[in-house]
Amino acid sequence: MATKTASKPSKTTNKSAAKSTSKFSKETYIKWYKDMLLMRRFEEKAGQLYIQQKFGGFCHLYIGQEAIVAGTVSASKPTDSHMTAYRDHAHPIGLGTDVRVLMAELYGRSTGCSKGKGGSMHFFDKSKNFMGGHGIVGAQIPMGTGVAFAEKYNGTDNVVFVSMGDGAVRQGALHETFNMAMNWKLPVIYIIENNNYAMGTSVERTTNVTDLSKIGDSYEMPSKSVNGMSPEAVHEAIEEAVARARRGDGPTLLDIRTYRYKGHSMSDPQKYRTKEEVAEWIEQDPIEHCLRVIKENKWLTAKQIEEIDAWVKNEVEESVKFAEESPYPDADELYEDIYQEPNYPYIIEY
Repeated sequence: MATKTASKPSKTTNKSAAKSTSKFSKETYIKWYKDMLLMRRFEEKAGQLYIQQKFGGFCHLYIGQEAIVAGTVSASKPTDSHMTAYRDHAHPIGLGTDVRVLMAELYGRSTGCSKGKGGSMHFFDKSKNFMGGHGIVGAQIPMGTGVAFAEKYNGTDNVVFVSMGDGAVRQGALHETFNMAMNWKLPVIYIIENNNYAMGTSVERTTNVTDLSKIGDSYEMPSKSVNGMSPEAVHEAIEEAVARARRGDGPTLLDIRTYRYKGHSMSDPQKYRTKEEVAEWIEQDPIEHCLRVIKENKWLTAKQIEEIDAWVKNEVEESVKFAEESPYPDADELYEDIYQEPNYPYIIEY
């Protein structure tokens, strides 16, 4: 039975496609469109391949939530760090990781971003300062804050983005972490990717505080709710939070309200919501919004848009080819990347 309908942005929010008078440039909109389209097509293909049993394990798709990554990346700099939960495919794509190594990771191949040992829930790319997807619910909250502590300790002006789902805010570690982060004024931005349903139970059924931005009030942490279907709104909120963090004023909590079009994972029957509710949210699709702005401002011709679509399609096809032609890790890889100390004295039985 469906629960109370998820709180969503106004239907007019993403349909104001008249000629852009915002501060965002043609180049920004095109990048948003291109990046989000690549995220979407990669995950659509991943979903198909998972059903075909090309790879196993769990698979959690980000489809519908792409504007959060797009707006966050455009408002940050390359030396900033990002850490998230296990719905982690879109984050490295937005940061520029080659989709070939991401698909190879899904396949468990040695050419994957985590050498085939992480799979869907454990993407990682230090070269892009993507500090991983993490499978333990809420574990990234204190760990990401530890990265922020290191940045402050080392005297950098880098910021750390820690993303979590609305279900993860129920973890006790969040409160311990928020207290320390505010006390030490750490350069960390907490992003709740609030798709309203956690694994399948709505926010309304799990808490009396349905405005999750209020969680920061106990720690006097600046907090706000953001339209997560709009890359513009996300960028502006992130930009403000980043400026605060770089000034040394500490963390910000952003309750970014979004929606996943698919289930919590590929095995989710989605009986907790209606098809009508999903359709209403799809009307706010951020990719279609960016494309609408691009068309109305005549920033790209129809041919140029087709070329972007073709490039994205080819990237995804190439990623599958790369993955399927890549080798599996050797058995000895079980003992690699575990301890920093070289030649750690394992007792290995054959």
